[in-house]
Amino acid sequence: MTAPTRQPLPASLYAETARPAPPETRLDGDRRVSVAIVGGGFTGLSTALHLAERGIEALVLEAHEPGWGASGRNGGQVNPGLKWEPDELEGAFGPERGGAMAALGGSAPDLVFDLIARHAIACEAVRGGTLRAAVNDRSERSVRASVEGWARRRAPVEWLDGPAAAAITGTEAYRGASLDRRGGSVNPLGYARGLAEAAIRAGATVASGAPVTRLAPAGSGWTLATPTGTVTADHVVLATNGYTDGLWPRLKATVAPVFSAIAATAPLPPEIAAAILPARPVLYEISARYAYYRLDADGRFLMGGRSVLRDSADPADYRGLVAHALELFPALRAAEWRQVWNGRVAVTADHLPHLHEPAPTLHIGLGYNGRGVAMATAMGRILADRVAGARPEDLPLPVTPITPMRFHPFWPIGVKTALAWGLMKERFGF
Repeated sequence: MTAPTRQPLPASLYAETARPAPPETRLDGDRRVSVAIVGGGFTGLSTALHLAERGIEALVLEAHEPGWGASGRNGGQVNPGLKWEPDELEGAFGPERGGAMAALGGSAPDLVFDLIARHAIACEAVRGGTLRAAVNDRSERSVRASVEGWARRRAPVEWLDGPAAAAITGTEAYRGASLDRRGGSVNPLGYARGLAEAAIRAGATVASGAPVTRLAPAGSGWTLATPTGTVTADHVVLATNGYTDGLWPRLKATVAPVFSAIAATAPLPPEIAAAILPARPVLYEISARYAYYRLDADGRFLMGGRSVLRDSADPADYRGLVAHALELFPALRAAEWRQVWNGRVAVTADHLPHLHEPAPTLHIGLGYNGRGVAMATAMGRILADRVAGARPEDLPLPVTPITPMRFHPFWPIGVKTALAWGLMKERFGF
């Protein structure tokens, strides 16, 4: 493989406001470690931290800098749950495995906020809850069913009818919403940088500007080649998610790297900020738009949703997001829309995170389907447990074979078609 050129951190609100990055470490020459981790996002950094806390030597190899990918560009929503509801998981995987998967998704925000507290990570953390907003009859039925499923499991989730939803959101656009008090928000780049610093303090090494160009077996372990040195490791963890390349055969074809976009305002006048999500939950719509939004610590409004399927800093590509924000909150017409950015989210065919082990001591975790702040952090702990000797049957996710998506080369066409079809069904009610 040709080594990718190191790229600067993309412009975004987070790049301007996040805590500083920890001092950089460069990989020069040859090195031997217990565990080499490819990718310096939430998955890789969480894996490194949990390994280091166990006294296991870990080296993160990041092509650019920690948090450069989706981990430093996402909506900052710490959302509980998987895409599948608990009843669906138990029906498909059985009460024991399905129950473990549901519990994993439900408790993932606890892990995030616990790490933030234990390691004093400055990242604007707010545990204001997650709202799932229903836009029509179909999504109302879906959200109500979700509330009922979680209520049977005694989770802190409740249904808010139209007036209550309007009071907590500041808009009358929704039929109702669920409030899941386990959720919250962070500055995601600040959180990634804080994880990196915590991992380093615990004894891990995080190397920037170290793209892995070759991975090959070496005895009972592995060798990893980079432009500036070679690493020999007993275990390898691949943690590349939406930026997965051809380093391991067929892995790239297991995810569609869908782009998600965010537009952010300047800090709003206090009277406008106070009327939008006044208790500071985060919100995502159960809608074909895939819209999500929140306010940050300084009262900026961040509107997220589907994006053009390429990197873009052109405000013209974000007009749809801004237009939807103005439909919801007309007061935002007075706001200055100051930043726009996007990045890749890894979507799997079954919309579940995937844990793979295609060779002994090679571990892979990816595919968070838009819920990466919580789930990628949790995946890091799972991967660390496995490296440390946990049995596959004791993990909360099944270890599955690498199975490429059908017609993967045509994923952009499929994404555009699915979005258009979803919007049409929503508009015409079928």
